[in-house]
Amino acid sequence: MKFSTKLGLWFFFCILIIETGSMLFLHQNVVQSLVDNEMESLLARGDSHRDVLEESFTDNTLQHIVLMESKTDTEVVVTDTSGRIINSSIAINNDIKSIIAPTTHNNQIIEADWKSKPYIATASPFSSNSGDSGTVFMLKSTNQMKGLITDLNHHFGIAVIIILFFLVITNLFLVKLLTKPLVSMKEATKRINEGDFTVTLPVKSKDEIGELANSIQTLASNLNYLQQERKEFLASISHELRTPLTYIRGYADIGQMPHLLDTQRIEYLKIIHEESIRVSTLLEDLFELAKMDQNSFSIVKEKIKLGEFLQLIFEKARPVFSNSGIDLQFYIKKDCYVNIDPLRFEQVVQNILDNALKYSDGGTTTIELSKKDNTCELTISDEGKGIPEDQIPYIFDRLFRVEKSRSRLTGGVGLGLSIVKEIVDAHEGELKVSSKIGVGTTVSILLKEAKNR
Repeated sequence: MKFSTKLGLWFFFCILIIETGSMLFLHQNVVQSLVDNEMESLLARGDSHRDVLEESFTDNTLQHIVLMESKTDTEVVVTDTSGRIINSSIAINNDIKSIIAPTTHNNQIIEADWKSKPYIATASPFSSNSGDSGTVFMLKSTNQMKGLITDLNHHFGIAVIIILFFLVITNLFLVKLLTKPLVSMKEATKRINEGDFTVTLPVKSKDEIGELANSIQTLASNLNYLQQERKEFLASISHELRTPLTYIRGYADIGQMPHLLDTQRIEYLKIIHEESIRVSTLLEDLFELAKMDQNSFSIVKEKIKLGEFLQLIFEKARPVFSNSGIDLQFYIKKDCYVNIDPLRFEQVVQNILDNALKYSDGGTTTIELSKKDNTCELTISDEGKGIPEDQIPYIFDRLFRVEKSRSRLTGGVGLGLSIVKEIVDAHEGELKVSSKIGVGTTVSILLKEAKNR
């Protein structure tokens, strides 16, 4: 048997084993991830209804919750502490009775067996301000999950066939490529045997092969990192869009009810308007970042006296801070000129001030401008909640939020500081952050002083 054949068979079976193991591992993790996401989404939805009931336990609220769930692929059952059904979006059968049987529930997943059970389910106990208590049960039929996993298995099967096909083609090509140096050396030795000493042999350096292997590994690692970042980014965006769109759709459906009071309809329209603004802001930020990634956003620099520029921003921001009980102060230790894009840099300062406003419950926020040598330093310090030290390196990552459970009414989606970082980098500036829990956060921007001409 020729060496090329042995090499081809060895390479084929090794790759086949690796690919098989990888596909099995990937399939298992994808299925588990799908199930986990469904369970977490179901529990989060139950928790949302629980929060509403704890604030306002009324027949109208219960009807709104049931109505919202009737428009989705999930079901809700609300019971009291004795297990009596208060309201439900689905007809109660024996399978559902066994799930909502009265017992002590924490905020938990109570049925996760999607393979053999007709429903997956979660329980979210509540205790309202009016003294009523009970449990919100969220259910979802497992038929849909089974269908998705069946389709996933089908796609994986097709992928395996395609991979095997290309593996055979690639194997034939690579074997020929890898044995080419051996053939060249055979021809070279034949020519040497014939007395031709002018031959040039292929370079045989393990270091070079090692460097190539390292380069490929680095490329693979980078691509894997980008893929994971893409998946996490899409998952986060999906989550951030799903919540306001659910509110918009839910309240739009409720708002179409013919016997709704005008005051209620206006309140629902107000919520729809607020959630629409939230979605619009998120999309604008994403569009801004997309332009930055493609280097298609423009920076038009002007020579600006930074103190006067910041004074205008300070005057606009001070009433907003004052209304929130925060004392906003501005100090100029030493003014300087810088080359900046006024619109873009105002966006930077406003985003930082917006974070200081969101994460402070009072105290003082200070804007300070100073200069050292040929560097202008803008410092914005607040007396807010602060950032854990181990999370500071990640605050400029897109969609990263320090407090994952932060209220939707007070927290952002984690894009503001990403935009700040991109704009500061485009100005060839340096961005520094220091923070201490319970003390506050300081953000510093260092810019080169504009040269006098």
